[in-house]
Amino acid sequence: MRAQSRSEGDLTGRTALVTGAARGQGRAVARALARRGATVRLTDLCAPGDTAPYPLATGDDLAETARSIERDGGRCHAAVLDVRDPAAVTAFADSVADEAGGIDILVTCAGIVGFAPVTELSDAMWSDMLATNLSGTFHCVRAVLPHMTGDWGRIVAISSMSGRQGTPNLAHYSASKWGVIGLVKSVALEYADTGITANIVCPTNVDTPMLHNPAMYSLFAPDLDNPTREEVEPRYARMSPMRIPWCPAEAVADAVDHLVGESGRYITGSVLDVGLGGAARMP
Repeated sequence: MRAQSRSEGDLTGRTALVTGAARGQGRAVARALARRGATVRLTDLCAPGDTAPYPLATGDDLAETARSIERDGGRCHAAVLDVRDPAAVTAFADSVADEAGGIDILVTCAGIVGFAPVTELSDAMWSDMLATNLSGTFHCVRAVLPHMTGDWGRIVAISSMSGRQGTPNLAHYSASKWGVIGLVKSVALEYADTGITANIVCPTNVDTPMLHNPAMYSLFAPDLDNPTREEVEPRYARMSPMRIPWCPAEAVADAVDHLVGESGRYITGSVLDVGLGGAARMP
C-alpha cells in the first residue's frame, strides 16, 4: 500500500519484508523500519542449520522480535520461511502482496557463516552456504519484484566485507556474499528506470550471535582453549583500522535506513560499507 504524501523518512503505508529477522542484524533492521511506520513482515528459518557451526535462531527469537516491535508501537507479522525453498518464498511473497496490496521494501538479512580451508570444505558445506546466502537472496528478490508496482520500491541485500575481498578459511562464505553483490547490481540496472532501487550493505564484524560463538572465537584464537568474548575482543580490534572490534547491529540498520528512505532515492547499484575502516584498504 502506498501513501500519496509523506515527510522525509516516513514509511507509513509501506509494506516491508525482512528475512533473517529473528535476531541480530535482521531484528535491528526490522525494528528500524517499523519505527519509521512500515508494516514489517518478519521471516526466519527458526530451525537448526545443516552446516552452520553455531545455533541458528529459534521461533522464540522471532517472537521476541515481534514483541519488541509491538512494544514500540509498531506493526508486524511473523512467519517461518526457508529462503532456500523457491516455491515457499514465492508463495509467501504472493500472499503478502495479496493481503497488503503490494510489497514496497525487501531487506535480505538471512544468512549463515562457516569456515574451513578450501580443501576441507565438503560439498554439503559449500552447497548450504550458497543455497542460503546467494540463492536465498535471489529467491526473495525474484519473488518480490513483480509486487513492487507503481514507481517506488527498495531492495537492500546484506552482503559482507568478506564479499569484497578474499578471506582465508571462508572461501564459500566470500563466494556467496560476492555473488550477492553481482546479483543486486544487475537488478539495479534492470530496474533503473522504474523507481525501484537495489543496493547492498556490506558489514564487517557485527555484535550478533553469528560472531559471538565458540566456533568463531576458536577461528580467530586457535592458540587458546575455549576462548571467551573478553579474550577475543582485542584480536578483533586489531583487524579494524578504527581499532573497534565489532559494530552494533543498529549500525547496519542505520545503513539500510538511509537507502530505503527519500535519502536513497538517487542511489542504486551501490555498495554501502559498514566496515570500521576496512574499505580504505580496498580498491
